[in-house]
Amino acid sequence: MIKADGVPEVTDTDFADEVLRAELPVLVEFTADWCPPCRQIAPVLSAVAREEAHRMKVVQIDVDRNPETTLAYGVLSMPTLMVFRAGEPVKSMVGARPKRRLLEELEDVV
Repeated sequence: MIKADGVPEVTDTDFADEVLRAELPVLVEFTADWCPPCRQIAPVLSAVAREEAHRMKVVQIDVDRNPETTLAYGVLSMPTLMVFRAGEPVKSMVGARPKRRLLEELEDVV
């Protein structure tokens, strides 16, 4: 499902197919509807998804509706941004940030 901000949403059911088996690195935002910083970073992720589509995939997963994946990766704070490459998490960041900073932080893993 694609959310209003244009970033696809994954679930516990399709996480392995969409994230772990993806050919490109995947930036996953662990998010929640009740999370103000998650709403703050939504336009940043939408822009990054469009601009960096040739280098990485960007998806969201709702922590309240997808507890298995949330627990499996030890996510406790929202938003948590996790980069997966070749099926493994290679970087984790917590909290909203501006686009320029996010791209700088992703440079070494994408």
